[in-house]
Amino acid sequence: MDHIPFVDVRSGGPMAHVKERIHTAMALRDACLAPFPNWGRGLLSPVDYLAGSWLRRSASHYREELEHIAAYLGFPGAMTLNLSYLFACTSAADLDRHNRPRIRRSLDWPFHGLGKCVEVAWQAGPAGEFHNVTWPGSVGVLSAMAPGRFAGVINAAPMQRRVEGVIGLPYDVVMNIRQALTSADDWPPDHLLRYVFENCANFEEALEVLVSEPLARSALFTITGVHPHEIAIVERTERQGRIIRGPVTVANDWQKPEHGWKARMGHENNVARREAIASVSVDADTFSWVKPPVLNKLTRLVVEMSAADGGELIARGYEAGSWKEMPLPATLDFKLAHQAPTHLAA
Repeated sequence: MDHIPFVDVRSGGPMAHVKERIHTAMALRDACLAPFPNWGRGLLSPVDYLAGSWLRRSASHYREELEHIAAYLGFPGAMTLNLSYLFACTSAADLDRHNRPRIRRSLDWPFHGLGKCVEVAWQAGPAGEFHNVTWPGSVGVLSAMAPGRFAGVINAAPMQRRVEGVIGLPYDVVMNIRQALTSADDWPPDHLLRYVFENCANFEEALEVLVSEPLARSALFTITGVHPHEIAIVERTERQGRIIRGPVTVANDWQKPEHGWKARMGHENNVARREAIASVSVDADTFSWVKPPVLNKLTRLVVEMSAADGGELIARGYEAGSWKEMPLPATLDFKLAHQAPTHLAA
């Protein structure tokens, strides 16, 4: 397979990344927006305005950086696409054959281009360096590994329901969006995870920040450290959080479903994906768990990683041949120990 690009942006961060990989960012834009009619794309500018207004009221440390990136890219939707952070995903945190804590995760999106345009960015913050599986122009962190510290990923949490039944679903969707856009001093979940990678020295510090900082919307954070007992999920609503320690499988629902919350993708689908990823043995080959139902027509990225013993990260991008076909490998692969980075200017 061709390699997923590995870029060193420790001195320049996401801004340096997008400047040096502008052609990839434009290709990603074209692929993501291809299914939308021209009149639909015209709505992106006012949506960008709303997203930007909310971001300026948020707790994010990266709002100015994202504004500069959106201005540099210069196309409607850059802000909105950046904050539309995921659709569905499946994760598992357990011990590998060497008794090291590890994370296996898949990301499912309806957007094209995310599989063939994925890159691994070598980033840094006050607490140390980390490897971020990301895209040029993206500011947050969805899947990353900090050697010797921890690894972490985000899953979409269930949706809050106020009105039961199908008729109430559009109302709840609108109310949840309104609640997020009218909030203030809250973190976008992917921005908070980046802050953790930049500023937390170890697994316990990461958990403390993730469980306590106010969020703009609910999220599921799966975190593993470097010792066998350092495995946990942080289940978050906007103001409350709980830590569940030990090996865990995660889809898009709470570990124990709760009244007033609807699992994204449906309860049965979530259970099936969790059972499938949990059924793969410790000694199984890399990505042997990447099969239906974890693998589906929306799968764009799969990752295996551990922060122990110097760190390990393996990633693969996927693209769908069509909406009716199973995903095909996008001839993209990455293995940290086998690939040298491209050094980019700040």
